[in-house]
Amino acid sequence: MTTITSKDAQNRFGELIDTAQREPVVITRRDRPIAVVISNEQYKRLEALEDALWAARARAAAAGGYAGDEETRALFQEVLGINADSTPDK
Repeated sequence: MTTITSKDAQNRFGELIDTAQREPVVITRRDRPIAVVISNEQYKRLEALEDALWAARARAAAAGGYAGDEETRALFQEVLGINADSTPDK
């Protein structure tokens, strides 16, 4: 993976885009990574992986049962310390 400064990214934008077609490019500012430039093809692959992950999670939740509205409300009330009359506990 290539690393360049934000100043170099501005000054050599064409080269940055060309390099990103082959490998991710980390852009740094003040010696800290602030962004990564990747090719559109790599971005599409990452999106597809994320979609597949969320679909798998949804299938697992549906297969294992999931909390309905009342169960969710009760859980939030418990976690947030809210009484049944919706007044926060102090």
